[in-house]
Amino acid sequence: MQRPRAARWVEHVNAVQTSTRMEDWLSNRDSLTARLVARCTQFRVQRLSQHKAMCLQDEYAAIGLPRNMKAHEREVFLRCDGVAMVYGHTVVPLTATANEWPLFHALGEKSLGSTLFNDPLVVRGDLSYARLRQSHPLIRRIVARLPELAGVQSMLARRSLFWRKGGCLQVTEVFLPGVESLQLVEKR
Repeated sequence: MQRPRAARWVEHVNAVQTSTRMEDWLSNRDSLTARLVARCTQFRVQRLSQHKAMCLQDEYAAIGLPRNMKAHEREVFLRCDGVAMVYGHTVVPLTATANEWPLFHALGEKSLGSTLFNDPLVVRGDLSYARLRQSHPLIRRIVARLPELAGVQSMLARRSLFWRKGGCLQVTEVFLPGVESLQLVEKR
């Protein structure tokens, strides 16, 4: 078994060497939820967990913590027509207040993305990108829930910080196999 390791996050999408189509999925700054909704007949957020947990090695500094410590963590699958297309992982410092992120704890199976993109007080930071290998903790979590992905050598991910009233949260989105083949669906 490989030791868990931190990802190498980069500032430019070209550094993760992917197809033009996947590059668009990764670098598009619009709501990922809205893009997925436009490409399926039934969209669903499946909440996997939401609790206090230790930050990952490549997360704590990004959200302003002085050392690796606990944070609020939320994990979801974004599903299109029943198929998991994106794994979402959000971390918020324990010091965050309800004033900064009033709806975070009550999201349930609602889309965090819809909440963030519809709040004029939210500011999104730069995107960064990584190719997560099998040894990364997020890939291990994905494979534990979707064992059919055990043979996948790596998955592309992006992350960014969001700020609201001085508080930050970090959203990491891991793109699962199949997302690249999604096409726009004509809605009735």
